[in-house]
Amino acid sequence: MAHPRTLRVDYGKTSHVICVIGTELNVSMSRSAPPSSKFFSVKCTPNVQYRITPSPQDTAPLAPIPLNGNSVLFISMDRASTFENDSKLSVQYYGENKDVLGRAVLHLTAVEISLDVDADRDGIVERNNPNKGSWMWGPNGHGAILLVNCDSERKYGKKLDSEQDYVSRVSDLKDMSLMVLRTRGPARLPPGYKLTMHISQSDAENVRVFRSRSSDAITNTLTNLLYSAFVKDYPLVLSSEVLSQEVPYLGGAAEMNFYVEGLRFLDKDFDGLISINLSLLEPISPGFPETPIFTDRVVFRVAPWIMTPNTLNPVEVFVCSTSDNYQFLKGMKKLVDKSGYKLKICYEYMNRGDRWMQDELEFGYIDSPHHQFPVVLDSPRDGKLMNFPYDVLLGPDFGYVERVADNEDVSSLDSFGNLEVSPPVSVNGKNYPLGRIIIGVAFPTATQGRNMTKVVQDFLWAQKVQEPIALFSDWLLVGHVDEFMTFVPAPDRKGFRLLLASPDAGYKLFRGLQNDGHGQAIMFEGLGEQEEITVDEILKDENLQAENNYVQSCIDWNRDVLKRELGLDDEDIIDLPILFKLLEENRAVAYYPDMVNMIVLGKNLGIPKPFGPKVNGRCALEAEMCSLMEALGLSCTFIDDFSSYHKLLGEVHCGSNVRRESFDFKWWNLEM
Repeated sequence: MAHPRTLRVDYGKTSHVICVIGTELNVSMSRSAPPSSKFFSVKCTPNVQYRITPSPQDTAPLAPIPLNGNSVLFISMDRASTFENDSKLSVQYYGENKDVLGRAVLHLTAVEISLDVDADRDGIVERNNPNKGSWMWGPNGHGAILLVNCDSERKYGKKLDSEQDYVSRVSDLKDMSLMVLRTRGPARLPPGYKLTMHISQSDAENVRVFRSRSSDAITNTLTNLLYSAFVKDYPLVLSSEVLSQEVPYLGGAAEMNFYVEGLRFLDKDFDGLISINLSLLEPISPGFPETPIFTDRVVFRVAPWIMTPNTLNPVEVFVCSTSDNYQFLKGMKKLVDKSGYKLKICYEYMNRGDRWMQDELEFGYIDSPHHQFPVVLDSPRDGKLMNFPYDVLLGPDFGYVERVADNEDVSSLDSFGNLEVSPPVSVNGKNYPLGRIIIGVAFPTATQGRNMTKVVQDFLWAQKVQEPIALFSDWLLVGHVDEFMTFVPAPDRKGFRLLLASPDAGYKLFRGLQNDGHGQAIMFEGLGEQEEITVDEILKDENLQAENNYVQSCIDWNRDVLKRELGLDDEDIIDLPILFKLLEENRAVAYYPDMVNMIVLGKNLGIPKPFGPKVNGRCALEAEMCSLMEALGLSCTFIDDFSSYHKLLGEVHCGSNVRRESFDFKWWNLEM
């Protein structure tokens, strides 16, 4: 469809006009005619096409056409000019007796101008895609994608690439989206005409544009260009300080590469859509500003930050080394080696005694058709591990993002043991192929409860592609969802099981032991006499039973939410035998090592060793876990975290973190 442009034509003059291929010049004949005009005729050179409305009845060449108030001349050209003013069109006006009253002459120069992006999301910047100026979700959708340039190419003086307004290394270009200006026409534009790239003030806060000085033709892939040995000069074109800038017109058939850099993730005040415009400006007369006669527009959507669930394959496992966690590290190393993944240890000079690797950060990634890399989300908790995500993880092709709670109270609920994500699910006909984020908050009726800070919640909701679910976790002393739930892969049904801590399952197991004559079996055997307690003593403790009844009611509330929001049946849920006890402010902690707080490495599970009562030399709690998990084809490894984590109100999952592979599913193919 041609883009219309209204054109003024003055009789008695020769006008020099640029016609952009794909546009149509509209001339109101009555507005341009001399007084008393009754007829007009049109004559043009072969490269010019025109049509007239209303259509004239007499179609003879140069036959005078009746002039009325609705007469409009539409002019277009379909081939770029080889030199300036190489085409002409003239309009002759006649009076009542068809006497000539005036003549207007147009000298026309045709140019092709196209600002192009990868609008069909195949990794190739195609020419003049008709959908480049809009965004649509879905496998048949369109619209270009932009990554936030949140990694760091610098070897020294590390900072985010998005924090510097220049391209320091050619490798940085692969984190940006390619945009190409394609032109075809004479060697130069007529005097006074120029091309300008521009952006709105609001969009300029979220994006920068650089230009390559090279005029080499674009290749179909970025690879050859991005890894050239010599770093070329890439001047800044658009930024928050530069909203509009002239760009060169190269002449002939030419292509100019631009690199678009995302600066900001989606958030409450930013929906992720960015528009970039290219306009051809026309001079009017000396002393007056040029006016735009053609504008091409492209739209980008910033890629969301995406979390990875337990069902995706691990890449590497992170743990801390402290002065007292040798047993834990030994067990973790054995598990990771058995699973065939990499173990990364954060030593004490970096962690400064902070062992809670899960709480400090969450791994995710960003993705586009041309590039993908992991991005770590740094929590607002800012413990002694606070520098680890930035100082250690941030680097080339490893991004970093944080949300700072400036005016909010940061609580334990802001640690990322309180941030999980489900595997892919389908709920009431709506698909979530990237799963759903899960956070813990205060109970809806609470007036004094703790909540995850608003800045983090706003960030998570704004990503759109993993619509969050809020659970009630404030009943726990620490307050993290990973204390009562996790997901493990499964070979059937939905491809996973939801594991929930269950005091009811715990009491059922202990009563079964008592009924089978094992009431004197000892819990916490070998951990010191002050820890040891028999099954009979546990079951006799009415206060402990009452506390666990309360805990079970809290977990059941969450169970119902998860069933509803994840589309689960009871057959998709496995209850694990775990008891709790209430401490300060009637908030709960695990009574013995919390087996649901596990690490999932493919089919291998690293589970807190529960030190349960032994029957025939085997821990009854371990036996129950193995029975439940082995039915799913999963292997259980029990890791001793009792003194170094459990006594400090955390477990295996709290003390570890896993970077996983990304989803095969591409987020832009979501049906929204």
